[in-house]
Amino acid sequence: MTEMVYGSVARGAGQPILPRWWRTIDRVSLLCVFLLFAIGLLLGLAASPPLAERNGLAPFHYYNRQVLFGTLAMLVLLAFTMMSPRLVRRLGVIGFAFGFVALALLPFFGTDYGKGAVRWYSLGFGSFQPSEFLKPGFVVTAAWLIAASQEINGPPGRIYSLVLALLTAGILVAQPDLGQAALFLFSWGLLYFVSGGAIAPLFGLLGAVVGAGLVAYRSYEHFARRIDGFLSGQVEPNTQIGYAINAIREGGFFGVGVGEGQVKWSLPDAHTDFIIAVAAEEYGLALVLLILLLFVIITLRALVRLMRERDPFIRLAGTGLIGMFATQALINAGVAVRLLPAKGMTLPFVSYGGSSIIATGIMMGMLLALTRSRPQGEIGDLLIGRRR
Repeated sequence: MTEMVYGSVARGAGQPILPRWWRTIDRVSLLCVFLLFAIGLLLGLAASPPLAERNGLAPFHYYNRQVLFGTLAMLVLLAFTMMSPRLVRRLGVIGFAFGFVALALLPFFGTDYGKGAVRWYSLGFGSFQPSEFLKPGFVVTAAWLIAASQEINGPPGRIYSLVLALLTAGILVAQPDLGQAALFLFSWGLLYFVSGGAIAPLFGLLGAVVGAGLVAYRSYEHFARRIDGFLSGQVEPNTQIGYAINAIREGGFFGVGVGEGQVKWSLPDAHTDFIIAVAAEEYGLALVLLILLLFVIITLRALVRLMRERDPFIRLAGTGLIGMFATQALINAGVAVRLLPAKGMTLPFVSYGGSSIIATGIMMGMLLALTRSRPQGEIGDLLIGRRR
């Protein structure tokens, strides 16, 4: 079975690890990730000093922390890319178990930092957000369960994975963190669809999400305010969306100049949720398009490689990871240009945030490990062989 999935070509006993890793890794996607991180550091130089000044800290306090956490994230990413699919699966399941327990204990030991939602653990020197680290673990665990259900006499993995998705989403809604809850349910729906599941349950899940959204609209004032603001025909100039849209408009194609932007002094989340607005104002549409292009390249290259995979677990886990990665980027950019309601979601590898960037490094490291070239032949060869 192992030879069928991973190929029967033996590795050279004395073949060095690093050259083998370099030949099999998707080097273009890896370069795109490092470029995104470099752009994030560039934008952090502009967006973080105003926040530090408001909080009475050294001008580059947040920038230095971004460099520290970002460097750690890149090292973690590289370490994960060298792992086998089996090790990725094991660490993903273990990570999900620890992350789920940490998420469940937030109401008792967590803090909201005055933002009205208990999403973090205070560590003294920083904070820890379990939901960020739960993302890659959940995708890998759900993919493992669904892939196992496709085997002869396999467990009802689709049902088990759905239960995990609903439990996770329920805890997130209670924080409340409706956006992350919807992202987890979307990821499960993507895995279920790719695995060949029936369409009817997906419509049922969509209906449940819409119903939960209506309940949340009537239950949470801040959620209703965001939806009303999004549906309104006018944008208040003194709101975060108003500042962001004005910054994008002022930036034009090439921007107003390095360090000349003003939106970073008005937006409290300019360094995280609205980092695109800072990029658009100071560097113009040109940099924004480059950022989006990098995300598109990473996504398409991952999907192309996964289409050639024979192993169901690798196909499902890889699709789920890249789906969550791309969707988070799409939501962040969509909020900044008012295509989506406001939602506190960072731009992967670009926005400030220790938990976010390290967790994203784990996610991308897992993806690059799963999409490494292996001597297994093309999946089309297997299908042709079955027809014969």
